[in-house]
Amino acid sequence: MNIATSSAASASSSIQAIASRPLHRLCAWRHRAVAAVAALWLAGCTTVAPPVPSEIKPSPPAPAVPSLPAQFTAADWSALPGWADDDVAAAWPAFRVGCPALVAAPATLATWQRVCGLADTVDARAPGAVRAFFETHFTPYAVRAADGRDAGLVTGYYEPLLAGSRVRTPRFGIALYAAPDDLLTVDLAALHPELKDRRVRGRVEGRRVVPYWTRADIANGRAPMAGRELVWVENAVEAFFLEIQGSGRVALADGSVMRVGYADQNGHPYRSIGRVLIDRGELAPERASMQGIRDWGRRNPDKLPALLNENPSYVFFREVPPPAPGSLEATIDGPIGTLGVPLLRERTIAVDTRSIPLGAPVFLATTRPLSTRPLQRLVLAQDTGGAIRGAVRADYFWGFGDTAGREAGRMRQDGRMWLLWPKDVPLP
Repeated sequence: MNIATSSAASASSSIQAIASRPLHRLCAWRHRAVAAVAALWLAGCTTVAPPVPSEIKPSPPAPAVPSLPAQFTAADWSALPGWADDDVAAAWPAFRVGCPALVAAPATLATWQRVCGLADTVDARAPGAVRAFFETHFTPYAVRAADGRDAGLVTGYYEPLLAGSRVRTPRFGIALYAAPDDLLTVDLAALHPELKDRRVRGRVEGRRVVPYWTRADIANGRAPMAGRELVWVENAVEAFFLEIQGSGRVALADGSVMRVGYADQNGHPYRSIGRVLIDRGELAPERASMQGIRDWGRRNPDKLPALLNENPSYVFFREVPPPAPGSLEATIDGPIGTLGVPLLRERTIAVDTRSIPLGAPVFLATTRPLSTRPLQRLVLAQDTGGAIRGAVRADYFWGFGDTAGREAGRMRQDGRMWLLWPKDVPLP
């Protein structure tokens, strides 16, 4: 993703896979606490969407079925650019691994039970079988924003690898923290139904709920984090970027690899440190990538802690156990997304679930990073992200490692999306 202009995505991905916490600590002050935290959120959470590049020209809006904040317009398969040329079978493992999660959830059982059952009968090795399955049992719908725009922003994210240690050493002195016990999560729908799916975080101080500790508080030792260290890593910038990606791997000295995933977040809004450097005139906009910020940090080690603290948001992690040997999850071997299943490289995206249902197949038409070369393929919407807001908005998962990181760091393309929805099932 472009760090200069995006907020934490999947942070990309997984970064805002929100897990509610019990509110028993609010005791007799529960309702007062909800109101206080809601007031904090309403006062400070207005965001401005970043500008969208114009490599793909939007077509005029057609009559559509409204489903705010998105509109869905039924389309022919021939209208999907590149559908006939895509190796749709490459996305089949992602679809199959998502089905059990969708069928297990009461809210999505009715939508997915039939088509997921039919998927059991498909021989994915047979030429054309997967394509025939989707064309037979799904209808493609062009996705538009509420204002009719059918083009939106597509960024990228990846799973990084860091070196680290389970104990602090002279080399490994930067902690990744597990979610603290005093972090409260409040569901705003309890106070304002129109704020469904919005949650805010805070902590109890005396008889008041106050904002949780900032990044600077945590870095400077003001926040009581002792004992919450999950693992220690070497580089503060790489730890920062791990927060933005939302998940990663840590290579330990004994040769083992520890996987970490998003657990929670401190509730403060993300502020782009790339944008800070641009505004100060210390970095040109075209250099405000992950690599550009790394280079700036090497040149300015004394200024680096203060720069990182310009972003008050902080992500907490959890250790992710390995998948069961021989399972489909083990063959995919990606980080766990919001749906609770591993993400398949180059075949999964993070979306705004207010518009695109979690777990749904989507056909994505965009271009490769810094180019006009088409990137048109079937993907699964199995993740979410803090910066992923809007109907036509996607964060494309490039996979694991440095090569994937380079692609993700450069990706900021225009794109269009088609929701593939089971036939005879009402639109979301």
